[in-house]
Amino acid sequence: MKLKDKGQGGVALITGASGGLGLEFAKLFAEDGHNLILAARSGDKLDQICAELRRRFNVEATSYVVDLSAPEQLERFIQDIATIRIDYLVNNAGFGDTGYFHKKSWKVQQEMINLNILALSRLTHHCVQGMVQRGFGRILNIASTAAFQPSPFFNVYAATKSYVLSFTEALQVELSGTGVTATVSCPGPTETGFHTRAGSYKSRLMGMGLMSSEEVAQKAYKAMMKGKSLVLHGLRNLIMAFSIRFTPRSIAPRAAHYFMKHSDDAQ
Repeated sequence: MKLKDKGQGGVALITGASGGLGLEFAKLFAEDGHNLILAARSGDKLDQICAELRRRFNVEATSYVVDLSAPEQLERFIQDIATIRIDYLVNNAGFGDTGYFHKKSWKVQQEMINLNILALSRLTHHCVQGMVQRGFGRILNIASTAAFQPSPFFNVYAATKSYVLSFTEALQVELSGTGVTATVSCPGPTETGFHTRAGSYKSRLMGMGLMSSEEVAQKAYKAMMKGKSLVLHGLRNLIMAFSIRFTPRSIAPRAAHYFMKHSDDAQ
């Protein structure tokens, strides 16, 4: 794949780019003249997005259909992009699943762990080595406000996002002085297809309102470009993230339990 024929910037790899935050990130990079590798499971959707971005912004946009929760497909994808200089990496792909852990499908939990943790870590490991060698790179990992406390009914998802938060903040310190930075974005409830798939759209948390994908993506994009370590979205989420530090550990999961349980007590 040749991606330097168009665009004035570098190459950005964005996962989960067929909609929601991933699509918004693709627009922001294209608007700034960066060429794109967009990865997701939805081939037809990705092809349409790439065609539109090429037309509007005169950049190169390449689609790659891949299920990053499948380790063999993840490794094949990394082999296919091995010769491409990637300047920006956005690990946006991820999903959640709500309900009692003992009642949920293990296959789904395994796929969630693979996508939210394994794929993110593997892609970061692949891209960051070249970035450090060249002395420039930007990494953006998408976590969640769920990363800050245990969340009953959302327990595996919240645990995976705690990993993303801890991993990225530690990586940012390791990369100090290299010209490469790692940023973690922790949005709260956002207008994407996430909550429909996760089954959390009936939770009390959803009743508190959603932020727009465009708003969240713009703030995260700016933080990434500035090399900031952490970005929180909205005053409510900022207060929640920092207040949890002063909340007894026995109380925090019970509070999360209240908000994650369905408002009509449905499971």
